[in-house]
Amino acid sequence: MPRPGQVKSSGERLSDRIALGVLTRVFPPRLVDEVIAECGRLEQRSRLLPARVVVYFVLAMCLFSGQGYEEVARLLTQGLEHARRWEKPWRVPTTGAIGRARRRLGLEPFKALFAQVCRPVADEDTAGAWYRQWRLVAVDGTVFDIPDTDANAGFFSRPGSGRGQQRSAYPQIRVATLVECGTHAVFAAATGPLKVHEQHLVTGLLDRLEPGMLVLADRGITGFELWRAATDTGADLLWRVRKNIVLPVLEHCGDGSYLSEIVATDDRFRRSNPAPVRVIEYTLAGSDDTVYRLITSLRDPQQAPAAELAALYHQRWEIENTLDEIKTHQGGPQLVLRSRHPDGVEQEVYGFLLVHHALRDVMHHTAHQAGLDPDRISFTRTLNAARRHVTGQAALSPLTTPPRSHPHLP
Repeated sequence: MPRPGQVKSSGERLSDRIALGVLTRVFPPRLVDEVIAECGRLEQRSRLLPARVVVYFVLAMCLFSGQGYEEVARLLTQGLEHARRWEKPWRVPTTGAIGRARRRLGLEPFKALFAQVCRPVADEDTAGAWYRQWRLVAVDGTVFDIPDTDANAGFFSRPGSGRGQQRSAYPQIRVATLVECGTHAVFAAATGPLKVHEQHLVTGLLDRLEPGMLVLADRGITGFELWRAATDTGADLLWRVRKNIVLPVLEHCGDGSYLSEIVATDDRFRRSNPAPVRVIEYTLAGSDDTVYRLITSLRDPQQAPAAELAALYHQRWEIENTLDEIKTHQGGPQLVLRSRHPDGVEQEVYGFLLVHHALRDVMHHTAHQAGLDPDRISFTRTLNAARRHVTGQAALSPLTTPPRSHPHLP
């Protein structure tokens, strides 16, 4: 029986209460536990760092980028230690213990959690998310600098390591993503070594495309085989192509565009297996007379006029803004990931993507309730609010689903 002023132990461990504040709505413990079980990562014995806590820790270190391992662990438990008496005390793990726990957990639970959680989030009323009946999405790639260890350099390699090129200070991991333009929600991702071309990684994203999507892409992504594979999903495409692509004029359209076809590189003379496209060419007012060449699977000008598609193409920059949010705002200027082993690097990339998706999901719900365009909600303010909620989570039980919005979010 406790003495006066003491609180009786609830029989609950402090680690059972570790959560991600308002982001726990997107990553509830029940879902995290299901993913861990499906991936065969359940603990065989009680540990200081149970698998669920390690998942939340990795997400927290991608939310509090720049903080050391032990400081992230303190931030996760701040406000919990004195909230009640626990059956078992919990001490902040050492950096080495956290690193070992991350390696035990591995990459697969994070990829599985991404597959379950990360979806397009716009509804039919979301401003900027649609062109007529099509959901606007964009595809692009980026790279992340990673620690200069032998393991990372050997697996991922570094730029500028060829003959006559200056050696880069950091190895890099290549990442390809699909992003919903109106909400900046990343809903598909693939990672690989630097030597793997973006086109190859993008192939691994195509199963997340579906009819009713209009996919925007820049010149570095386009290719005949990729075009064929992407259109086979039922999605429509609007891609910029290089000026040296041969696009014969088969039929002029009344809106200034024309019907044409593209072929594989080894079929450019016989043209025996062409893919039909519509071509839109234009220059921007006040520019240096650069000619933009777009090809689209939308071949009916009445369905999608050329002037509208030309204006629409520049929505592709939404994916550039999304990657900037992740790398510059969430990760911090001159971001270098912290993981010293290849599995940890990929795990950390998925951690960044998961946290960003959760933030963007919260922003979409907040905007929807306020009747605003999601672009009117500040990503930085939302990020800072989410960080505050993690450190003030003593009143939040991770065993229940938090509300879908919070009065203190922007």
